[in-house]
Amino acid sequence: MKLNKILVVDDEHLIRWSLEQNLKKQGYDVIMAGTGEDALQMAREQQPDLVLLDIQLPGISGIEVLEKLKDFDEEIVVIMLTAHGGLETAVNAMRLGAYDYVSKPFNLDELSIIIRKALENSDLKQEVVRLRTETKRSAPDIIGGSQQTKYLMEVLEKVAKSEASTVLVQGESGTGKELVAKWIHYSSSRAEKPFIAINCAAVPATLLESELFGHEKGAFTDAKSTKKGLFELADGGTVFLDEIGDMEMGMQAKLLRFLEDRSFRRIGGARVYTVDVRIISATNKDLQKSIEEKIFRNDLYYRLQVIPIFLTPLRERKEDVIVLAKHFVEMYNRDFNKKVQGIAGMAERMMLDYNWPGNVRELKNVIERAIILGNDESLLMEHLPLEIVAKASAQGGAPMAAFRLPPEGIDIEEVEKELIRQALDITEWNQSKAAKKLNLGIDAFRYRMKKFGYLK
Repeated sequence: MKLNKILVVDDEHLIRWSLEQNLKKQGYDVIMAGTGEDALQMAREQQPDLVLLDIQLPGISGIEVLEKLKDFDEEIVVIMLTAHGGLETAVNAMRLGAYDYVSKPFNLDELSIIIRKALENSDLKQEVVRLRTETKRSAPDIIGGSQQTKYLMEVLEKVAKSEASTVLVQGESGTGKELVAKWIHYSSSRAEKPFIAINCAAVPATLLESELFGHEKGAFTDAKSTKKGLFELADGGTVFLDEIGDMEMGMQAKLLRFLEDRSFRRIGGARVYTVDVRIISATNKDLQKSIEEKIFRNDLYYRLQVIPIFLTPLRERKEDVIVLAKHFVEMYNRDFNKKVQGIAGMAERMMLDYNWPGNVRELKNVIERAIILGNDESLLMEHLPLEIVAKASAQGGAPMAAFRLPPEGIDIEEVEKELIRQALDITEWNQSKAAKKLNLGIDAFRYRMKKFGYLK
């Protein structure tokens, strides 16, 4: 896991040392500079996620350093450190793009909270807008042998050829709506142009218009430079509007206007821009119900769903479960340098009996976990989460009816020990709940805990 890198800039050695020790204990990667010149060089070379910047520095001041940092990386997160009496300068730093300021002598706990919030805010911006600028990519694989999947592929092949029509992809969470959007884009003549995805639910309503249409310098308080919007950046390509059902009504009206002729103005600008982009939107909500509740526009719904695509949940196409599982086994074998040869029959039965409320995403995560934690030649029943075994048993009948003793035999005590451990893990070591998971009385369960060393 990548550690957040923090650059500490202060001319006082004791302050740098104190911050370094405290931040490293919290799991940050810390680099330090004593002058503004050194700070600028380190920022360019090492690209920190956040900068703690003293306003009073020898040579160039902290304010000058802030301006230069923002010149080469507008998104860099900077927290100013200021002595008492420097409030006016600190406020000026905020106007220049600093995230916040902290007065010396500072409270380390309070500073830690500000740092965490600043990094979370930065991570959110990177997560909700993912720009794909690859000049050429092949369409992603859509795996499955069910009739529903075969029909979906027939529809997608036709949709990819309809270059400009808007598409609305509907389905439960985890069914692969973005995967479908990418397949359409990369199978069309737009494949060499950008594919841009944005999560409408994750972007505040006040920022979404700027993200989509862009803004001119000075259009609002924080508009320190001109910014192109996603529609402009994606000219010739595709914009994927995920969670469109969460877009607020005012923004829906502006999107509808854009869809009429693909023209717009940046916020604060007078020039009209026209672009050639395909809009693919997606939602897990019932938009018809949202229309009845007057939280989604009827006219926008019909404009978006020129071509509607409905994705079937995994529980309704069980033929795809094992095909997908084997695909993920091969994928994670490559990723983690493992050599799992296949899936044992009992594990397959468990997966087929389970209803997969998280759909393909849940199945993918289960296989990833099994490949990482397992050390056997095959993916076995004991590699699956206990909730899958338990729910599969309840939904599909007693799983042990399908169990066949392997020719080489098994160590039944090891199986029992592992089941006790899994029951404790899934219930966060609540003994009563764990006992119920295995249909045991509490005394019998505690006896087995002592037997296997889980209870002293």
